[in-house]
Amino acid sequence: MYNNPNKAVPTPYGGGYSSPGYSPAPYGGQSTAQSLTPMIPAGSTITAAGQQVPTPAAPVTPGQLPMEQSFIENILRLNLGKVATLYMTYENNSQWNAKIFKGRIEAAGRDHIIVSDPKTGTRFLLLMVNLDYITFDETLQYTYPFGSAPLPGR
Repeated sequence: MYNNPNKAVPTPYGGGYSSPGYSPAPYGGQSTAQSLTPMIPAGSTITAAGQQVPTPAAPVTPGQLPMEQSFIENILRLNLGKVATLYMTYENNSQWNAKIFKGRIEAAGRDHIIVSDPKTGTRFLLLMVNLDYITFDETLQYTYPFGSAPLPGR
C-alpha cells in the first residue's frame, strides 16, 4: 500500500486529521504538540513556577511494607527463608491442571517466585500468573500497610 505524505489522514490521537504541516512525528522528529509538552522524569512533581521537584519517598520502617506497596512479592520478600505451600493452577494442561509446591521461599519478583525443596534441593521458578494462594505453617512477617496496627492474632 502506498502512503502519500501530503494527504491528510485520520490520526490515532483523538479525532481530526493530520496534515503535512502537523504530524505526530513517528520517525524521531518533534511535532508542535511534543515540543510544547516538557518531559517530566518519573517521581517528579512540577510546581506552579514550572520547577521540577523530586517527589519524596514514603518512609520505610525495617520489617514493614511501605504504605503503597502491599503486593504479594513484597510480602514474600519479608518472609524469605520460611517454608510455604503454594497452590498453582495451569489452565489447558492435559497432564495436570493443578499442582502443589512445598518449599522454602528463596526469592520473589513481580512475576515469579523461587522456591527450593528442602528434601531434594530442587529449585522451582514459579510464575505468579499461575498462583492461586499460599499457606504458611508459621507466623508471617507483615504489618498492615494502612496504619501501624499489626494483623489480629499475630
